[in-house]
Parts: sequence; structure tokens; C-alpha cells
Amino acid sequence: MGVGADRRRAALLKLYAVASAAVEGRSAVARALAGPVADEPLALIAIGKAAGSMALGACDLHGRSIQRGLVISRAGHLEAELGHWPALVCLEGDHPVPGAASLAAGAALEAFIAATPAGSRVLVLVSGGASSLVESLAAGVTATELARLNEWGLGSGLPITALNGLRRRVSRLKGGRLARLLEFHRAEALLISDVPGDDPAVIGSGLVAAAPAEKLPADLPEWVRELVLAERGLPAGASMPARIVARLEDAFVAVALAADQQGLLCRRLASRADGEVESCANRFAHELALGTEDVLLWGGETTVCLPPTPGRGGRNQQFALAAARLLAGHNDLLILAAGTDGSDGNSADAGAIVDGGTLARGRAAGLDPEAALAQANAGPFLEAAGDLLYTGPTGTNVGDLMLGLRRAPLPPDDDEPGDAPVQGKEA
Repeated sequence: MGVGADRRRAALLKLYAVASAAVEGRSAVARALAGPVADEPLALIAIGKAAGSMALGACDLHGRSIQRGLVISRAGHLEAELGHWPALVCLEGDHPVPGAASLAAGAALEAFIAATPAGSRVLVLVSGGASSLVESLAAGVTATELARLNEWGLGSGLPITALNGLRRRVSRLKGGRLARLLEFHRAEALLISDVPGDDPAVIGSGLVAAAPAEKLPADLPEWVRELVLAERGLPAGASMPARIVARLEDAFVAVALAADQQGLLCRRLASRADGEVESCANRFAHELALGTEDVLLWGGETTVCLPPTPGRGGRNQQFALAAARLLAGHNDLLILAAGTDGSDGNSADAGAIVDGGTLARGRAAGLDPEAALAQANAGPFLEAAGDLLYTGPTGTNVGDLMLGLRRAPLPPDDDEPGDAPVQGKEA
């Protein structure tokens, strides 16, 4: 890749950084809590990939009032600065499949609530990833069955809204049951949304809001149907006051504004990205190749049907590699696909940036793109091509972001929005 290609990749990375900064958990919570500060004790609960960042935002505004807090996040996503607040207890749950650590976190959460006097002020912070990170099982459900349900759901191509509906049926916390545990407290929730429609009853599988009964997805395996339809004696869910403080739309607006300030024409695809990953990648690459805009913007969450033994990568790396097939030979086109949380599937990379030479570079290393896609093993191919994108945890999670770029005026080299992501880094 030449200097021009490197600089155009830098332009894409800056737009991605702008998007992440616009929905970062610490600043989003601080904005939501801005105003007069009530001088009374506060209990804090934060759950999700952005839990640490969101908790710091609450501490920035209400640190003196927070007398006790519980922060539950993914391994590697808890900021060191949380240690400066002795009232906070920080735990790591399992992700993307709940396990023993998730169940331990669930038990700690129930104990925390039981020890919080009725009538107390409680602030609940929830972001994507909470569905896996914390759990308390309904009667008769085993940890093995929970893991099997999640592993099947994550590899089946089932939309996240449908999978969260299944999770609610086997949980003592989801489906508004965490809100039910807090019904005698003065509880409110702030949420970062990673789901279509930004519905509190779907975010984190509805920890803070009950959902109406929904139809089961068609063609469920019989063992799944039996597991989720068994009578568990679960209490009805409840809902607490809840506000969305960051969503994918906020990231879209920030990218469009940044592109406009750089003199770049930006277009966003009207519908949200969902459905099978390769068809979504093909659509996005076609729209970029046939359009006239400088920046093409899309986001959401695609689905991947995993083979029995998947390789390394995630849906963003699958998206990028599938799109790269259509970019071959189009040296003026680039596509970035990355998770806004800084992770993708079973890898530590956020995603990738691909261009017209991606396939040639990967093949030169002896790798086959079609085999990589079939084996859900896009990571090694993209690594060989020098196209992986590494950010580390970003303190947010509003879903996946796809950015396309053609020949366009370059942004200035200064005006960095924050720490720059890194390409070609093996995590």
C-alpha cells in the first residue's frame, strides 16, 4: 500500500474514532446526570461491556454520594481508574457465553440488592454484553443448559432480539426481573443501546424493563423449545424509569458532521444492517462502488451461521472479508467494519479495513478467502493482508459500524479525536 492509501485509511480511522467518542459511556452518563446534585446516599449498579466507563461517569458527577456500588463487565474492560473509588466492587463475568463467573456475578448482584435498604436511591447502568455477563438461573435450569442455549443462539444466525427473548425465559434477572428486585427502591436506569429500536426491554435482555410475551422463533430445535417453555415459576417482570444515553444514531450523526466539516459528501443507508453477513457485505460494497458519495455509512448487527468448529474472527471480520471480494481491483475504495466496543467475535480485534488489494495480499500469503469465510476464520486472512483493526476496549457498545470511503479530500493530519486505533496488530 502506498502513502495515499495509508492516508485514506487514516481518514477512515479518524471517522471511526469520532463515532466511538460520540457514544463513549463515561461522557454519555455524565451528560445525562448533569444538573443539580442531590446530597443523599446513592447505590450504583453497572453491568455490560461499557459498565466501567459508565460507572466512572456516575462517579464524576455523584462520587461523593455513592456509598456502595457493584460494577460487572467483561475481562479487560474494567478501567484501572475504578480502583480509585473504594466504594465500588468490580467483577468480571463471562462473554460471549455465560459461565461460572456470570453466575457468580448474578449471585453477587442479588446479594447487593438484598443488602440495600428499601427506599434507597439506586442508579442502574446497563450496556450491551449484560446478557452474558450476569445471570441467575430459573429453577430447573443448569449451567450446562444455559451455555448450550447461548452457544447455539450465537452460532445459529438468530437475530439478537430473538436470542434475548429466549434468554429472558430462563433467567431470574432478565425480562424485567432485576427491576422487580428493586421495586421497593427509588431506582432509575441509564442505558447504552446496542439493539434495534433502542428498547429497554431488549437491551441486556431486559434487565430493567419487562417485555410483552412474544412468539417463539420458528424452527427451534426441540431441546431449545422444551427448555424455554418449561414452567419455571418465574415472577412477572417490572419496569423502572429508564433513559437511553447513547445509541447508534448518535454515532451516525457524529460521523456525518465530521465528514461534512472535512468537505466530504456522506450518505447513510436507510435501513439498519441486519441479516446474513455476506449478503449485507455484498450490498454495502455494491452501494459504495455504484454511488457517488465520498463516505458511505451503515451500522447494526449482522448474523453469522457458524460451522461446528469456527476459526478466529467475528461478524465484522467476516463482513470485511466478504466485502473485499467485490472491492478487488477497485483501488480507490476502502471499507471499515468494526464493533464499537473494540471487540469482534472470539478475537480481540475490533474488525478490519479492506481495500482493492486485500484479496491479493492474503492470497500472496497462501490463504484462500473463500475457505476463510466458510470456516468463519477471516481473522488470519485479514492479519496476513495487514488489514486487522485493533482498538482495545472503547468504553461503549452501540453495535457495529461500517464505513466506506472512495477518493476524497483528505482531512488534516491534526484534530485527533482520541487514541488512534491500530492496524495490523495481533492481539
